Amino acid sequence: MAILQIKFNPAMDWLSRIFEGSNRGVSWDSRSEFEDFDRAIAMSLAEGRRRHGFSDDFLRKEDERLAKALHGRQKLDPPPWNRNMNRNANVHQPPMSISHSTGYRKCAGCNNVISHGQYLRCMGAVWHPECLKCHACNLPISDNEFLLSGNYPYHKSCYRENHHPRCDVCRHFIRTDAAGFVEYKVHPFWAQKYCPRHERDGTPRCCSCDRFEPKEIQYAALNDGRKLCLECLDSAIMGTSDCQPLYHDIQQFFASMNMKLEQKIPLLLVERQALNEAMDGETNGHYHMPETRGLCLSEEQVVSTVSRQPRIGMGNRVPNTRIEPYQLTRHAEVTAILVLYGLPRLLTGSILAHEMMHAWLRLKGYPTLRPDVEEGICQTVAHMWLTAEIALLSRQGRRSPPFEKKLADFFKQQIESDMSPVYGNGFRAGNRAVLKYGLQKTLYHIRSTGSFPN
Repeated sequence: MAILQIKFNPAMDWLSRIFEGSNRGVSWDSRSEFEDFDRAIAMSLAEGRRRHGFSDDFLRKEDERLAKALHGRQKLDPPPWNRNMNRNANVHQPPMSISHSTGYRKCAGCNNVISHGQYLRCMGAVWHPECLKCHACNLPISDNEFLLSGNYPYHKSCYRENHHPRCDVCRHFIRTDAAGFVEYKVHPFWAQKYCPRHERDGTPRCCSCDRFEPKEIQYAALNDGRKLCLECLDSAIMGTSDCQPLYHDIQQFFASMNMKLEQKIPLLLVERQALNEAMDGETNGHYHMPETRGLCLSEEQVVSTVSRQPRIGMGNRVPNTRIEPYQLTRHAEVTAILVLYGLPRLLTGSILAHEMMHAWLRLKGYPTLRPDVEEGICQTVAHMWLTAEIALLSRQGRRSPPFEKKLADFFKQQIESDMSPVYGNGFRAGNRAVLKYGLQKTLYHIRSTGSFPN
């Protein structure tokens, strides 16, 4: 299953906060700039007189206050938008003008008139300083810069908290690289978002559902080194005796397709090491790397099987497994079916259905098949069993745990999206044939020709 890799530039429109009023000014570089500034203010005053008909007394007081402000402007500090704003390529200066409130101006925040003192001009409107508020925390924006997302202003810190991607594993903000890009990966089924480094830093992954272990949750540790998330642990089959009811259900599933197995085949749940040792002792078979989860044996050997045990102990650790030796004796082409212990019922069942199909082909005398044909038809039967289980869960409705159906969908998707030439391509060819011709006609064609029908 391919992991999605996301890389994007989170920079948006960084705006400078503009304070305008009599106690803020600009350091000008030439007399002509002073004159232009004075001319602009004079025009603004004239425009205000024409539009609003202010009284002479009001206008005289405003003129006196304006003259004082202009007289002392060279002593004022440069405004914040002139302070190294272009050092960051993500900061954009909108065109702004500095003026004094002498006319009718309406605050975009409170809709009241701005008559005197400081005001802000940004986002195509004017504001009282206390009315320009962060969309996230609803507090006034007192920073010199803020982030505009859509039509909403944010503090830098509030935007980061609400919109910057956060890793679902370590819970930290995902780092931005030197070029300003945020790069992370997303699990294609579970949509778990994580830092790419977690694929290399030893962060545990559930051996069933493939999700990384989040920082605040401790996965269950199996004795053979695998980790199991708590949702998968809930339905995990931990021993050979616990698996017998499931084995019976799958035998019934085969019988319903007119494929009843007459021979009693031992089913054993084993640890990873025992499965690998049994695989080394086999002369036939095709194995799905990087890890094999099931095996259909045809050789005589001694296998260490896991007997029944508690599901979990102290500190989310599965108690030491009780291992018993089991001597396999060859009476037919199949001596036993082995499946990894500690996997959820649905995954255990799909593995068991796959291995039982191997056993059925051998016991029915099918010739040696190409790997993609044999593994393809076995994966097709496993997929059919999962489909039947999903239908059953849907009929049960609220009686079945919600995660159970989600897990079944995941295991189905794993089969469907497998890109390996033997298992993945084999399944897709086998599934197409079964959907077109049915299982029995497909099997007849395989027996006759050693390949899938077109």
